[in-house]
Amino acid sequence: MDGVVVNTEPLGLAANREMYKSLNIEVPDEVYSTFIGNSDRNIVQKIKDLYPQIQLTHDELLEEKFRHFFAAFDKAEDLDLMPGVKDLIFELHNKGMVLVLASSSAKRKIERVFTRFGLHQYFDHIVSGEEFEFSKPDPAIFNEAVAKTGFSKDECIIIEDSTNGIRAAKAAGVFCIGYKSEYSMGQDTSIADMVITDFRELDYEKLRHLKS
Repeated sequence: MDGVVVNTEPLGLAANREMYKSLNIEVPDEVYSTFIGNSDRNIVQKIKDLYPQIQLTHDELLEEKFRHFFAAFDKAEDLDLMPGVKDLIFELHNKGMVLVLASSSAKRKIERVFTRFGLHQYFDHIVSGEEFEFSKPDPAIFNEAVAKTGFSKDECIIIEDSTNGIRAAKAAGVFCIGYKSEYSMGQDTSIADMVITDFRELDYEKLRHLKS
């Protein structure tokens, strides 16, 4: 979802920086980039491991993370879907493709995004990273997403923008399209089976015959 369907990466970065400031910690960009693609719960654990001076419990810090994110989310008037992705979602849905969102984000964040942009009707299933013990690059979330489609892995395609996400897709044995945008923050998409920089490079026919 984040960085693929909706342009929440800059918003999330700003919200997280506000949280780090309130905690009196500094998280370098090279460390922050390793968080991308991880679940909120696992990111919080990494922060606690890296900065033991934080006195908040894991759950308290998680709530702080959500509080800062939703405050920024509700105020962001210019928040929008990634360029071209809306038309692609509409086309794939109308052509009968099964669409599954497999996001590391918590269910409450997914719900807020889907409600704001009216996306529920286009996706057959939603899988949240908070349902799994391990985050991407562990393939568990994508294994579950594939199972929900009712198709084999060979019949599925994953679109990912993060290094951790692409590694998870490859570990799951699913063809992966890496999406490289101006907000990728140094994410390595080169390990994907195919790389795009604009969703207008994709359409129903191209995806349907991509691996044939």
